Amino acid sequence: MPKISKLLHGDITKNKELIMVLGHEKKKYNMIDLSGKVAVITGGSRGIGAATAIMFAKAGSDIAINYNIREDTAHEVEQTVKNIGKICITIQANLAVTSDVERFLDKVVHRFNRIDVLVNNHGIWNEDDIPVSEMTEKAWDEMIDVNLKSYYLLSRKAVKIMRQQGGGKIINLSSTAGQRGEAYHSHYAATKGAVIAFTKSLAVELADDNILVNAVAPGWVDTDMCAGVFSDPKAKQEIIDSIPLKRIPPPEDIAGPILFLASDLARHITGEIINVNGGAILCG
Repeated sequence: MPKISKLLHGDITKNKELIMVLGHEKKKYNMIDLSGKVAVITGGSRGIGAATAIMFAKAGSDIAINYNIREDTAHEVEQTVKNIGKICITIQANLAVTSDVERFLDKVVHRFNRIDVLVNNHGIWNEDDIPVSEMTEKAWDEMIDVNLKSYYLLSRKAVKIMRQQGGGKIINLSSTAGQRGEAYHSHYAATKGAVIAFTKSLAVELADDNILVNAVAPGWVDTDMCAGVFSDPKAKQEIIDSIPLKRIPPPEDIAGPILFLASDLARHITGEIINVNGGAILCG
Protein backbone atom coordinates (compact mmCIF):
# COMPACT_ATOMS: atom_id res chain seq x y z
CA MET A 1 0.00 0.00 0.00
CA PRO A 2 1.26 3.53 -0.73
CA LYS A 3 2.37 5.43 2.33
CA ILE A 4 2.84 9.14 2.85
CA SER A 5 6.51 9.94 3.29
CA LYS A 6 6.24 13.68 3.57
CA LEU A 7 3.44 16.20 4.00
CA LEU A 8 4.59 19.71 3.24
CA HIS A 9 4.01 22.84 5.32
CA GLY A 10 1.11 22.55 7.74
CA ASP A 11 -2.38 21.15 7.49
CA ILE A 12 -3.62 19.25 4.47
CA THR A 13 -6.00 21.97 3.27
CA LYS A 14 -3.10 24.39 2.76
CA ASN A 15 -0.65 22.00 1.09
CA LYS A 16 0.16 22.45 -2.56
CA GLU A 17 1.51 18.95 -3.09
CA LEU A 18 1.82 15.58 -1.44
CA ILE A 19 4.82 13.34 -2.00
CA MET A 20 3.92 9.66 -1.95
CA VAL A 21 6.25 6.68 -2.15
CA LEU A 22 5.14 3.90 -4.46
CA GLY A 23 7.81 1.23 -4.02
CA HIS A 24 11.06 3.09 -4.77
CA GLU A 25 9.43 5.67 -7.02
CA LYS A 26 8.44 9.10 -5.72
CA LYS A 27 5.49 10.83 -7.36
CA LYS A 28 4.13 14.28 -6.68
CA TYR A 29 0.38 14.87 -6.48
CA ASN A 30 -0.99 18.37 -6.46
CA MET A 31 -3.34 19.12 -3.59
CA ILE A 32 -6.43 21.23 -4.17
CA ASP A 33 -4.97 24.28 -5.86
CA LEU A 34 -6.84 25.92 -8.74
CA SER A 35 -4.42 28.80 -9.20
CA GLY A 36 -4.43 29.98 -12.81
CA LYS A 37 -7.75 28.26 -13.55
CA VAL A 38 -11.02 29.80 -14.70
CA ALA A 39 -14.28 28.31 -13.45
CA VAL A 40 -17.75 29.04 -14.80
CA ILE A 41 -20.38 28.41 -12.15
CA THR A 42 -24.00 28.75 -13.18
CA GLY A 43 -26.64 29.77 -10.69
CA GLY A 44 -23.88 31.43 -8.70
CA SER A 45 -26.05 34.01 -6.99
CA ARG A 46 -27.26 31.77 -4.18
CA GLY A 47 -27.14 28.40 -2.45
CA ILE A 48 -24.79 25.74 -3.78
CA GLY A 49 -23.63 27.95 -6.65
CA ALA A 50 -22.61 30.81 -4.37
CA ALA A 51 -20.85 28.45 -1.95
CA THR A 52 -19.02 26.81 -4.85
CA ALA A 53 -17.87 30.12 -6.32
CA ILE A 54 -16.46 31.24 -2.98
CA MET A 55 -14.78 27.89 -2.28
CA PHE A 56 -13.22 27.81 -5.76
CA ALA A 57 -11.90 31.34 -5.26
CA LYS A 58 -10.32 30.32 -1.95
CA ALA A 59 -8.62 27.49 -3.86
CA GLY A 60 -7.16 30.04 -6.29
CA SER A 61 -9.54 30.04 -9.26
CA ASP A 62 -10.89 33.07 -11.08
CA ILE A 63 -14.66 32.93 -11.37
CA ALA A 64 -17.49 33.69 -13.78
CA ILE A 65 -21.03 33.34 -12.48
CA ASN A 66 -24.40 33.90 -14.04
CA TYR A 67 -27.75 34.88 -12.63
CA ASN A 68 -31.19 35.07 -14.20
CA ILE A 69 -33.11 37.29 -11.78
CA ARG A 70 -31.15 37.84 -8.55
CA GLU A 71 -28.70 40.54 -9.59
CA ASP A 72 -28.19 41.89 -6.06
CA THR A 73 -27.11 38.60 -4.52
CA ALA A 74 -24.99 37.76 -7.56
CA HIS A 75 -23.00 40.96 -7.08
CA GLU A 76 -22.63 40.15 -3.37
CA VAL A 77 -20.98 36.86 -4.35
CA GLU A 78 -18.84 38.72 -6.89
CA GLN A 79 -17.63 41.12 -4.22
CA THR A 80 -16.86 38.26 -1.83
CA VAL A 81 -14.71 36.59 -4.49
CA LYS A 82 -12.91 39.85 -5.16
CA ASN A 83 -12.28 40.30 -1.45
CA ILE A 84 -10.55 36.92 -1.50
CA GLY A 85 -8.25 38.35 -4.15
CA LYS A 86 -9.55 36.65 -7.27
CA ILE A 87 -11.20 38.00 -10.42
CA CYS A 88 -14.94 37.51 -10.74
CA ILE A 89 -17.35 38.54 -13.47
CA THR A 90 -21.14 38.37 -13.20
CA ILE A 91 -23.36 38.03 -16.27
CA GLN A 92 -27.13 37.90 -16.58
CA ALA A 93 -28.35 35.06 -18.79
CA ASN A 94 -31.36 32.83 -19.27
CA LEU A 95 -29.51 29.58 -19.79
CA ALA A 96 -32.44 27.87 -21.49
CA VAL A 97 -31.99 30.27 -24.41
CA THR A 98 -29.26 29.48 -26.95
CA SER A 99 -28.35 33.10 -27.67
CA ASP A 100 -27.97 33.85 -23.95
CA VAL A 101 -25.67 30.87 -23.46
CA GLU A 102 -23.55 31.92 -26.43
CA ARG A 103 -23.33 35.49 -25.15
CA PHE A 104 -22.51 34.36 -21.60
CA LEU A 105 -19.64 32.04 -22.49
CA ASP A 106 -18.31 34.37 -25.20
CA LYS A 107 -17.98 37.08 -22.55
CA VAL A 108 -16.13 34.67 -20.27
CA VAL A 109 -13.66 33.76 -23.01
CA HIS A 110 -13.24 37.42 -23.97
CA ARG A 111 -12.28 38.23 -20.37
CA PHE A 112 -10.19 35.17 -19.47
CA ASN A 113 -9.26 33.53 -22.81
CA ARG A 114 -10.20 30.09 -21.48
CA ILE A 115 -12.64 27.97 -19.46
CA ASP A 116 -11.07 25.24 -17.34
CA VAL A 117 -14.11 24.16 -15.34
CA LEU A 118 -17.82 24.37 -16.08
CA VAL A 119 -20.13 23.73 -13.13
CA ASN A 120 -23.71 23.30 -14.33
CA ASN A 121 -25.41 24.07 -11.04
CA HIS A 122 -28.52 26.14 -11.77
CA GLY A 123 -31.98 24.64 -11.63
CA ILE A 124 -35.56 24.86 -10.39
CA TRP A 125 -37.74 22.66 -8.21
CA ASN A 126 -41.44 22.84 -7.43
CA GLU A 127 -42.17 22.97 -3.71
CA ASP A 128 -45.83 22.07 -4.15
CA ASP A 129 -46.81 18.53 -5.07
CA ILE A 130 -48.00 18.14 -8.66
CA PRO A 131 -49.58 14.80 -9.65
CA VAL A 132 -48.69 13.88 -13.22
CA SER A 133 -52.42 13.79 -14.07
CA GLU A 134 -52.61 17.50 -13.20
CA MET A 135 -49.21 18.62 -14.50
CA THR A 136 -49.46 21.15 -17.31
CA GLU A 137 -47.39 20.92 -20.44
CA LYS A 138 -46.05 24.37 -19.59
CA ALA A 139 -44.78 23.18 -16.21
CA TRP A 140 -43.17 20.12 -17.82
CA ASP A 141 -41.50 22.13 -20.57
CA GLU A 142 -40.16 24.75 -18.18
CA MET A 143 -38.53 22.11 -15.98
CA ILE A 144 -36.97 20.36 -18.97
CA ASP A 145 -35.70 23.64 -20.43
CA VAL A 146 -34.15 24.98 -17.22
CA ASN A 147 -32.81 21.74 -15.71
CA LEU A 148 -31.78 19.78 -18.79
CA LYS A 149 -31.77 21.66 -22.10
CA SER A 150 -29.59 24.37 -20.57
CA TYR A 151 -26.99 21.80 -19.47
CA TYR A 152 -26.80 20.59 -23.06
CA LEU A 153 -26.47 24.15 -24.41
CA LEU A 154 -23.73 25.08 -21.94
CA SER A 155 -21.83 21.83 -22.42
CA ARG A 156 -22.02 22.03 -26.20
CA LYS A 157 -20.45 25.49 -26.18
CA ALA A 158 -17.91 24.74 -23.44
CA VAL A 159 -16.67 21.57 -25.14
CA LYS A 160 -15.67 23.53 -28.24
CA ILE A 161 -13.68 25.93 -26.06
CA MET A 162 -12.07 23.18 -23.97
CA ARG A 163 -11.02 21.21 -27.03
CA GLN A 164 -9.09 24.20 -28.34
CA GLN A 165 -7.18 24.55 -25.07
CA GLY A 166 -6.43 20.84 -24.62
CA GLY A 167 -9.01 19.80 -22.05
CA GLY A 168 -11.19 20.79 -19.13
CA LYS A 169 -13.75 19.58 -16.63
CA ILE A 170 -17.53 19.62 -16.61
CA ILE A 171 -19.35 19.01 -13.34
CA ASN A 172 -23.12 18.63 -13.42
CA LEU A 173 -25.52 18.89 -10.48
CA SER A 174 -28.00 16.04 -10.33
CA SER A 175 -30.04 14.93 -7.31
CA THR A 176 -31.11 11.90 -5.33
CA ALA A 177 -34.42 12.41 -7.12
CA GLY A 178 -32.70 11.40 -10.34
CA GLN A 179 -31.69 8.08 -8.80
CA ARG A 180 -34.78 6.99 -6.87
CA GLY A 181 -37.49 9.09 -8.53
CA GLU A 182 -39.70 11.58 -6.69
CA ALA A 183 -43.46 11.18 -6.58
CA TYR A 184 -45.40 14.36 -7.37
CA HIS A 185 -42.20 15.88 -8.72
CA SER A 186 -41.82 13.55 -11.68
CA HIS A 187 -40.70 16.25 -14.11
CA TYR A 188 -37.91 17.33 -11.73
CA ALA A 189 -36.81 13.72 -11.17
CA ALA A 190 -36.85 13.11 -14.92
CA THR A 191 -34.45 15.99 -15.54
CA LYS A 192 -32.05 14.87 -12.82
CA GLY A 193 -32.06 11.28 -14.03
CA ALA A 194 -31.33 12.57 -17.51
CA VAL A 195 -28.43 14.64 -16.16
CA ILE A 196 -26.87 11.43 -14.84
CA ALA A 197 -27.23 9.72 -18.23
CA PHE A 198 -25.93 12.85 -19.98
CA THR A 199 -22.91 12.92 -17.65
CA LYS A 200 -22.00 9.29 -18.29
CA SER A 201 -22.47 9.68 -22.03
CA LEU A 202 -20.23 12.73 -22.28
CA ALA A 203 -17.57 11.18 -20.04
CA VAL A 204 -16.87 8.48 -22.62
CA GLU A 205 -17.45 10.70 -25.65
CA LEU A 206 -15.02 13.39 -24.47
CA ALA A 207 -12.32 11.27 -22.86
CA ASP A 208 -10.03 11.51 -25.90
CA ASP A 209 -10.31 15.30 -25.66
CA ASN A 210 -9.05 15.24 -22.05
CA ILE A 211 -12.42 16.59 -20.88
CA LEU A 212 -13.56 14.92 -17.68
CA VAL A 213 -17.30 14.89 -16.96
CA ASN A 214 -18.75 14.03 -13.55
CA ALA A 215 -21.80 14.81 -11.46
CA VAL A 216 -22.67 15.50 -7.85
CA ALA A 217 -26.06 14.33 -6.59
CA PRO A 218 -27.14 16.07 -3.37
CA GLY A 219 -30.06 15.16 -1.19
CA TRP A 220 -31.74 17.78 0.99
CA VAL A 221 -29.64 20.93 1.38
CA ASP A 222 -30.21 23.99 3.56
CA THR A 223 -30.82 26.53 0.78
CA ASP A 224 -33.59 28.98 0.05
CA MET A 225 -34.95 26.56 -2.57
CA CYS A 226 -36.00 24.29 0.31
CA ALA A 227 -36.81 27.05 2.81
CA GLY A 228 -40.55 26.61 2.44
CA VAL A 229 -40.35 22.93 3.36
CA PHE A 230 -37.98 23.56 6.26
CA SER A 231 -40.25 26.30 7.64
CA ASP A 232 -42.52 23.52 8.93
CA PRO A 233 -40.70 22.18 12.03
CA LYS A 234 -42.44 18.80 11.87
CA ALA A 235 -41.60 18.30 8.18
CA LYS A 236 -38.01 19.37 8.77
CA GLN A 237 -37.60 16.92 11.65
CA GLU A 238 -39.03 14.09 9.57
CA ILE A 239 -36.44 14.84 6.89
CA ILE A 240 -33.62 14.89 9.46
CA ASP A 241 -34.82 11.59 10.90
CA SER A 242 -34.73 10.02 7.42
CA ILE A 243 -31.02 10.85 7.00
CA PRO A 244 -28.58 8.44 8.72
CA LEU A 245 -26.20 11.30 9.59
CA LYS A 246 -29.16 13.18 11.13
CA ARG A 247 -28.37 16.57 9.67
CA ILE A 248 -29.33 18.79 6.77
CA PRO A 249 -26.10 20.03 5.20
CA PRO A 250 -25.24 23.63 4.35
CA PRO A 251 -24.40 24.32 0.69
CA GLU A 252 -20.68 24.25 1.51
CA ASP A 253 -20.98 20.49 2.06
CA ILE A 254 -21.95 20.13 -1.59
CA ALA A 255 -19.39 22.66 -2.82
CA GLY A 256 -16.56 20.58 -1.32
CA PRO A 257 -17.10 17.50 -3.51
CA ILE A 258 -17.54 19.79 -6.53
CA LEU A 259 -14.17 21.36 -5.73
CA PHE A 260 -12.60 17.92 -5.41
CA LEU A 261 -13.83 16.93 -8.87
CA ALA A 262 -12.36 20.14 -10.30
CA SER A 263 -8.95 19.45 -8.77
CA ASP A 264 -6.01 17.35 -9.91
CA LEU A 265 -6.85 14.84 -7.18
CA ALA A 266 -9.75 13.71 -9.41
CA ARG A 267 -7.70 13.47 -12.61
CA HIS A 268 -8.58 9.76 -13.09
CA ILE A 269 -12.29 10.12 -12.37
CA THR A 270 -14.81 10.57 -15.16
CA GLY A 271 -18.41 9.46 -15.59
CA GLU A 272 -18.86 9.27 -11.81
CA ILE A 273 -21.85 10.37 -9.73
CA ILE A 274 -20.84 11.46 -6.23
CA ASN A 275 -23.73 11.13 -3.81
CA VAL A 276 -23.81 13.75 -1.05
CA ASN A 277 -26.88 12.89 0.97
CA GLY A 278 -25.76 11.80 4.43
CA GLY A 279 -26.49 8.17 3.61
CA ALA A 280 -30.16 8.76 2.77
CA ILE A 281 -29.85 7.11 -0.65
CA LEU A 282 -27.18 4.46 -1.19
CA CYS A 283 -26.29 3.78 -4.83
CA GLY A 284 -23.53 1.82 -6.44
